[in-house]
Amino acid sequence: MTTNLFDELSPDTATLDRLHRQLERAADDQGVLDVAYRMIDSPVGPLLLAATTVGLVRVAFDIEGHDAVLTRLAEVVSPRVLQAPARLDTVARQLDEYFAKKRTAFEVPIDLRLAAGFRLSVIEHLRDIGYGQRASYASVAAAVGNPRAVRAVGSACARNPLPVVIPCHRVVRSDGTSGQYVGGPQAKSTLLSLEAA
Repeated sequence: MTTNLFDELSPDTATLDRLHRQLERAADDQGVLDVAYRMIDSPVGPLLLAATTVGLVRVAFDIEGHDAVLTRLAEVVSPRVLQAPARLDTVARQLDEYFAKKRTAFEVPIDLRLAAGFRLSVIEHLRDIGYGQRASYASVAAAVGNPRAVRAVGSACARNPLPVVIPCHRVVRSDGTSGQYVGGPQAKSTLLSLEAA
């Protein structure tokens, strides 16, 4: 059996993992790791978590296209993006606790630089909607001082950079139906059911 020279020279998976961890630590130590990310499995599908040195900046559902989300972070936040799971250990643990019904609120620093203006007002208000509660798009519009902006509230929820952690899934239509959701209707239904049980 002949062997390919490339096969002989290519490192094994353990070596690549070790080298990646060294790169991750060196980048963080030297202050050149602007956006760290990792993936986690969840009852609503794979989630991409991304954090800056300020805090959690993005939670993305698979349906959003994780590669597209990372590209956008590189364009808007910094091109220095690296898979660096350690920075997101606390967030991952708290999400696991939430999905296991052992946590009702998140206690992690957040970075809201991806939201501005009216959308930021809406996203900040979403944090006041407690676990297991629901609010209508109309009530959120009124709470942020613009009762006619019901559609704009829907748009702000759809563009929430931190779904699940900032609970846009708790905003429903006035008739009680769930409405749209960035992670898709099944994800919203799963989250609402999780909190109702």
